[in-house]
Amino acid sequence: MSATLEPRQVKAISRNRRVAGADPDKRHQILEGAHAVFTARGFDAASMNDIAAAANVSKGTLYVYFEDKEHLFVALIEREREKQKQGMYEALAEEPDLDQALMNFGIGLVRLLTGPFAMSAHRIVLGVAERMPDLGREFYERGPMLGARNLAAFLDQRVAKGELAIQDTALAAAQFVDLSQSTLMRPRLFNAERMPPSEDEIAYVVGEAVATFMARYGVTAKGA
Repeated sequence: MSATLEPRQVKAISRNRRVAGADPDKRHQILEGAHAVFTARGFDAASMNDIAAAANVSKGTLYVYFEDKEHLFVALIEREREKQKQGMYEALAEEPDLDQALMNFGIGLVRLLTGPFAMSAHRIVLGVAERMPDLGREFYERGPMLGARNLAAFLDQRVAKGELAIQDTALAAAQFVDLSQSTLMRPRLFNAERMPPSEDEIAYVVGEAVATFMARYGVTAKGA
């Protein structure tokens, strides 16, 4: 009969064990493989076998971390978003000048939306959303909806300070998001334009978005 482990031995073993599916290095390895496969083949053509091979893990290991291809894809999108969106929100919180804060946010947003992976992700989600509505909803709620809510919360703060006159900050936030990506995202979404916009293009369009937004909602512009 095997010897009974002391409590301290049990604790030591627990410290050295990874909970199944919780090893961050393994998760990163899988997401890197998934990124390569989805980018090269698209969502529909990619398989869990392809991803396991690209990530150099067994298929069993892959399923420990992600129950299916759809959840893996959503996790990958969220990881790519996290790389860039933090700076966008910091721009709102740390920049005291309202116009510049909006400018910084808009530029970060457009860079995020028009990057090669983001474009591919949008096309994939639009292509499968009709038969996988939950995937489309999750993509929207974790991305566009969350971003607009964060911007609306910022606008609420500036309204409270008397810098803006807005009755519906949720609508105003959505308007600014749409203005910032005007002429930049849609042509690339449909592959009418293959290259990401230049920094000068982004700065010009976002600058016009800020000017239009402030003309409508800025207290000084409204003469309040």
